[in-house]
Amino acid sequence: MPAIKESAVSDPTSGKPASGSASHYIQTVAVQPELDIAPGFDSFSPATHRGSTVVFRNLAELRAYGDRGTTYWRYGLHATPTSEALCQHLALLEGARHTLLLPSGLAAISLVYFALLKSGDDVLVPDNVYGPNRDHGEWLARDFGVTVRYYDPMIGGGIAGMIRANTRLIWMESPGSVTMEVPDSEAIVAAAKARGVLTAIDNTWSAGLYFRPFDMGIDISVQALTKYQSGGSDVLMGAVLTRDDAVQARLKRARMLMGWGVSADDCHLVLRSLPSLPVRLAAHDRAAREVAEWLHQRPEVVRVLHPALPDCPGHANWRRDFTGASGLFAIIMHERYSQEQVDAFVEALRLFAIGWSWGGAHSLAVPYHVPTMRPAGSWPPAGWQHAGELVRLYIGLEDTRDLIADLRQAMEQVLKG
Repeated sequence: MPAIKESAVSDPTSGKPASGSASHYIQTVAVQPELDIAPGFDSFSPATHRGSTVVFRNLAELRAYGDRGTTYWRYGLHATPTSEALCQHLALLEGARHTLLLPSGLAAISLVYFALLKSGDDVLVPDNVYGPNRDHGEWLARDFGVTVRYYDPMIGGGIAGMIRANTRLIWMESPGSVTMEVPDSEAIVAAAKARGVLTAIDNTWSAGLYFRPFDMGIDISVQALTKYQSGGSDVLMGAVLTRDDAVQARLKRARMLMGWGVSADDCHLVLRSLPSLPVRLAAHDRAAREVAEWLHQRPEVVRVLHPALPDCPGHANWRRDFTGASGLFAIIMHERYSQEQVDAFVEALRLFAIGWSWGGAHSLAVPYHVPTMRPAGSWPPAGWQHAGELVRLYIGLEDTRDLIADLRQAMEQVLKG
């Protein structure tokens, strides 16, 4: 085989471009093309700005980082036009002034803890709190010197007697995400404000639409945008919202130091779902109430824990504070059914998937053994009178006739006698 002449081997980066700038080689043009995109394009969908590096026009601009009057953008981790659009949209929906985005709902909870507490501080947490929030609090107590104490979610104004000189934060969850108690948030906030204690609420159940925490005086709202705001069961994201400028400054600095950020593509997915959020949430509300009313008549079920039903703990608080309900509620099965039978009932469902998260179009079912959820408190907790197993149901957007038929067939197949 004849040898290949060296002059025949081409370097694609060595030649001048065929057209355009006569002063740049092809490799430079590949990195820094001089594009001419016609202005005037607009659409209903905000642009997705992907970028870690923010480019400044000069050093004076780079060093003048601050508000929009100087240079608002600094680094893609902190904010981009896409994430800022989502922050503003969420704040408008919930009545907040500030929003910070986190990689998950649990990250949003973590931000509140790390931004507002230090060793020696005390925090009060409802005994029915979301499990990972409990785990986080106990981790802080074990390794960081923070005192974590649990209170009866129905304590109301009685929480004043639990507040200590070093109490810095009171968590609320309305309703509890498994046992569904609706606390007297108004009374808890009044007690906290009288002692200068900050309050935070996990407002995921209402998607920030049916419960207005800031109008009630709550300082911080936490949302798992993974749920209804995404709506597709395919995005992990959380948000921390507030109206208080000083609280926002502490939260924002902690988020920056922890290096938490979110993907522009995930922001885009949530943004595209927000216009349909009120319509979807109303559909979940209607469907869940219909299924809950049907379950209320079933002999296999001794209690339906749905805030809109009169016998749900805190129903009067729900009527006062909420403008609607959502798709998540729980049922207490008759005590004659063992944990194994209730598990078999859940597995016999055909349209209800088994899964932890919720807020999407698909219905879900998960059994819970309630005594294992509250290891920090005495058992049974105040007001809990049920010996049966609990099943948490999430009602998606399927036809309720099909969902009810599925529940009926699983009950008739497994729960006999």
